[in-house]
Amino acid sequence: MSVPPSAPSPERVLQRLDWHVIRRLDGLLQGNYRTLLYGTGLDFADLREYQPEDDVRAIDWNVTARMQTPYVRQYVEDREITAWFLLDLSPSMDFGTVQTHKRAALIDVVATLARLLTRNGNRVGALLYGSRVERAIPARGGRLQVLRLIDLLQQHEAAGQTPLTSLGALLEAGLQTIKRRSMVFIISDFMSTPGWERPLTALGRRHEVLALRITDPSELELPDIGTVLMQDAETGEQLYVDTRDKRFRARFHEAALRREVQIDASLARAGVDTLTLSTDEDLVRALVRFAGVRRRKRHK
Repeated sequence: MSVPPSAPSPERVLQRLDWHVIRRLDGLLQGNYRTLLYGTGLDFADLREYQPEDDVRAIDWNVTARMQTPYVRQYVEDREITAWFLLDLSPSMDFGTVQTHKRAALIDVVATLARLLTRNGNRVGALLYGSRVERAIPARGGRLQVLRLIDLLQQHEAAGQTPLTSLGALLEAGLQTIKRRSMVFIISDFMSTPGWERPLTALGRRHEVLALRITDPSELELPDIGTVLMQDAETGEQLYVDTRDKRFRARFHEAALRREVQIDASLARAGVDTLTLSTDEDLVRALVRFAGVRRRKRHK
């Protein structure tokens, strides 16, 4: 699905987000985006003894072995950050309600985060996955880079009938492409064939990784709207179903809950910070909530 001709230009999209999202974030976070965008830091500074609730990923195992007690590395945050967006643009990301689609939510998230980063002198790049990793946008700074990302995401053509999404291929590409320690935003619905947990864990060891999962309420609760033709976004398979059947809606809900549990468990095992954003949720509130979670985690 490419953007329709009547869709707003990248400049208008960014103006809307500047006015309705970023200005509100400026007020609510008072300009302190450190807890939202910056994590454990990028430059090694010192060692100290492990304290309860410290992130075990910060343990220096060589020093721990010598001292016979756990030690963790402390970091100083770089003034300049390079951030990468690993973006899932597979067919399931074009699902949504009349109000909005997951692709539209993805564009707003990417544009907002890229704008926050670049206006402070940082650089952003992206890897785009449709049916495969289709494009790499080198990391650059400035407002023009944000506009370029918006334009590419709006114009991206969703493939027709494609192989099942392999999120692992996108994450593996990230491992190969991103050499210097960076911020890595993985934005997807995480509906994929198995195998993405291992490369996600590997990315989390090398970089500061934030997984942003985009969902839609209709993926969990099927509305009672009569007989409809449903199509699997990944395979193209079509089937008529009667949504008036309470037992069918109950089975649909149970299957969706099992999928949610599996995805949440995989993200937890990978050990990366995660934000779930629904298409019917206010983006500002979601980002403020996420910043609060990260702030509490860092102060433990």
